[in-house]
Amino acid sequence: MNKVKYKDSLYNPREISDLRELLAESFETHADQAAFLYKDKKVGKFVPVTYSRFEKDINGLGTAFIDMGLKGEKIAVIGENSYPWVVTYFATVNGTGVIVPIDRELKALEVANLLSRAEVSAVVYSKKLTKTMNEVMKYEDAIKSIKHFIRMDLEEDEGYELSFKKLIAKGEKLIEEGDSRFKDAEIDKDAMTALLFTSGTTGLAKGVMLSHRNISANVYNMSKYVQIMEKGIGLSVLPMHHTYEMTCHIMTGLYQGMTLAICEGLKHIQENMAEIPANVMLAVPLIFEMMHKKIWKKVEKAGKADTLRKMVELSKKWKLYNHPWITKKIFGQIHEATGGAISLFIAGGAAINPAVIEDYQAMGFPMIQGYGMTENAPIIAVNKDRYSRPASVGLPMPGTEVKIVDEDENGIGEIICKGPSVMLGYYHNEEATAEAIRDGWLYTGDYGYMDKDGFLYVSGRKKSVIVTKNGKNIFPEEVEYYLSKSDYIEEVLVHGVDGPRNDDVIVKAEIYPNYQFIKDEKGDISHEELRALMQSIIDGVNENMPTYKRVKRFGIRETDFEKTTTRKIKRHLESNLNGGDQ
Repeated sequence: MNKVKYKDSLYNPREISDLRELLAESFETHADQAAFLYKDKKVGKFVPVTYSRFEKDINGLGTAFIDMGLKGEKIAVIGENSYPWVVTYFATVNGTGVIVPIDRELKALEVANLLSRAEVSAVVYSKKLTKTMNEVMKYEDAIKSIKHFIRMDLEEDEGYELSFKKLIAKGEKLIEEGDSRFKDAEIDKDAMTALLFTSGTTGLAKGVMLSHRNISANVYNMSKYVQIMEKGIGLSVLPMHHTYEMTCHIMTGLYQGMTLAICEGLKHIQENMAEIPANVMLAVPLIFEMMHKKIWKKVEKAGKADTLRKMVELSKKWKLYNHPWITKKIFGQIHEATGGAISLFIAGGAAINPAVIEDYQAMGFPMIQGYGMTENAPIIAVNKDRYSRPASVGLPMPGTEVKIVDEDENGIGEIICKGPSVMLGYYHNEEATAEAIRDGWLYTGDYGYMDKDGFLYVSGRKKSVIVTKNGKNIFPEEVEYYLSKSDYIEEVLVHGVDGPRNDDVIVKAEIYPNYQFIKDEKGDISHEELRALMQSIIDGVNENMPTYKRVKRFGIRETDFEKTTTRKIKRHLESNLNGGDQ
């Protein structure tokens, strides 16, 4: 549904100011309803965890954490999406400690450094992360603050590893004996409760500090624009350590009394969507675009592409998306493939082609997109579920002011925002905080503009960050940092280029070798030998980075880069880089 009559209308969700309040009414109202569904491999189907069980597990684990002396401490969680992951999050923040979500794709060195920088006292991890954590243990300086290692899958304690299940049981027993330290814990709504690293590379990742008020305000105000149907089921496909998935899907879903089904993996999205069946899914553009391509390939193979194309155009012309019963009938086979229950798709994390949204809507799949950043917990703007524009990232969220500053002749300038969700600042980085937040305004580093009706459009990145199609952020300075540690490299500039099939962005490094040092060390070498040397350096750096950050191409320069008076490379002037490819 997309009608102008809803232009000024808002939903009326209950007010909350902390994450305990976020869950309280759902625990009471939906006690016997499934809060989560997860695939039990033994029985081969999704099994439920009720809101009542969820509450008991949080209280049990939280009480155990306090008994272990972890109140006010930082607790890291790392692993694939799972029910224990969410329990760990809420048991920490409502206890109240500080949760530190870590990207499970990071290499051991990166994990170790983030644990050290965050001064973590305990880490909770899944069985699949055991190998990584064993490697992390080798970095003694990085883990010296960690007192407890807790594994999600263990039935019993094993050596230094504690059983997640036994801790919950311990906490439940303490509660039965009258321990109310967790339930009675006083929440400081404006103190840091989550420490989120914007990227994972050693030494350069920024730690975003968010409070209960920051996050709960985001959930509350977002819910004025987007309301999921009663007893809706959401399919959780994005990593929970991403604030987009955790705040916008998990927390907002629990706040609105939804059931959250944990997807088995990206390969299983459509299968799980139909198996549940799902009503709503949040995802990055790459996922929606892949699904979109599959639909068209399937109908092309069946020789029905022309017919579908005509029906899609007809639906757009007559705005049939405002009559879901009609579109569901016309595009019935496509709806059946997704379980026949989808009421909303939400895209975020990166730019999406508006034509994809228009196609989904025409086929009877309501779809909107939003815009945000971790520093705003994360949503800044989002389309209403009943009034939206495919090319826009939406309207500023209620309670959030958005302005465009330093506009050019086309009205495009930097997007800045102010509101209750603006972060507390960057952890142990006052200089970066002062640069990002000025007079209460968060400077996003993104370019954009607003139309006459107040809809926001993001034109591009002001900063140099490389954004992959699946929403991964790659900071060039981090990759440059590692490459430049080699004595054989004088200068390096990293940027994103289209992949071999133009289906994603890959990392390319432009290298100005330290020719004099190379000559002193290795004498006169051929161009082929020079390329082999640079490749070996890149290979060494790539080993300590997740796949999506690895340098896939490189060029070699004969002259150094043009620089500013402060000796910084003029990155934007070097957009048409001229080194040879590898």
